[in-house]
Amino acid sequence: MGNSCFACASPALVKTNDPAFEWKIYGFPYVFERGAISVCSASFPSCGYEWYLQLSPMHKNHGVGIPYVALSLSLRRSSLKPDYILNAVFELSMYNHSKGTYRGCKATYNFHVKNAHSEKKCLIPLDELLKSSDFLVDDSCVFGVRILRADVISPKMTSAVFPKNQITVQNLFLQKKEFIKGTYTWTINNFIGSKLEICSPVFEVGGHNWYINMHPLGDQYSTKSLSLYLHLHDPSMLPSESGMMIEATLSIVNQTSAKNNIKTGRLPFAGKNGWGWSNFIPLKTLNDPSKGYLVGSNCIVKADITIIGSSNNG
Repeated sequence: MGNSCFACASPALVKTNDPAFEWKIYGFPYVFERGAISVCSASFPSCGYEWYLQLSPMHKNHGVGIPYVALSLSLRRSSLKPDYILNAVFELSMYNHSKGTYRGCKATYNFHVKNAHSEKKCLIPLDELLKSSDFLVDDSCVFGVRILRADVISPKMTSAVFPKNQITVQNLFLQKKEFIKGTYTWTINNFIGSKLEICSPVFEVGGHNWYINMHPLGDQYSTKSLSLYLHLHDPSMLPSESGMMIEATLSIVNQTSAKNNIKTGRLPFAGKNGWGWSNFIPLKTLNDPSKGYLVGSNCIVKADITIIGSSNNG
């Protein structure tokens, strides 16, 4: 079975099962007021694996047309063995407050360690959602996912089917103003020849200590690319029942022009999890002297961190 999900047209949302993971976003309009950056939930367990939802507030199919609110499912790759394939059938949904039911669609996807993100499923046009009293109440929306089936295929062609989902509820509270911001620049003077994982010095933003983790030749999930991640240095300083929602921008600075290689995400930090990109920049691009990312043996990495909210388990 191939990787598939229904196209981003004008979907007819149908009644779905109640989700096993319920994600309540308070202050939903603030999501798109800061731009069309996707938002990730914290991870949740289901079928013996760790997952998270990704919300795209202004998704356009192939970059054209009207913006939709879209949802996708991602697998925490550390929970799946290399060379294993997890075929999942799942429902992505939104809560209809007027009808007291969840409405959405069914999708299928083959997850593996180098392809751990399902295709985005458009749920509702953004303009329609903002005018709706069915899905948006007191500036809050509720999204959900239920994994109906998860079959794991190993290299030996054996399969496994896992027990029923446990129920998880997660709350995300977004701020409109009074953000805490910070920037850190990491200059690596002897980058050429670096092969092993390296970490930046610890730096402070918002009363918390952070560090950047780099794999110069890519980690086990990358494809001929440098991997770059942001971590909390001491996650035990956060209350165990809550976390922070961060808007993080990581950059490889172009030292000869203003064309930095930049990736941005809205990411929850709680516990020992780190967030980033396994395929941050292709090694071919990074090592090309004409591109300006390496000058001599120097590489410059920049982190911009903004605390935009908090999250907890309901």
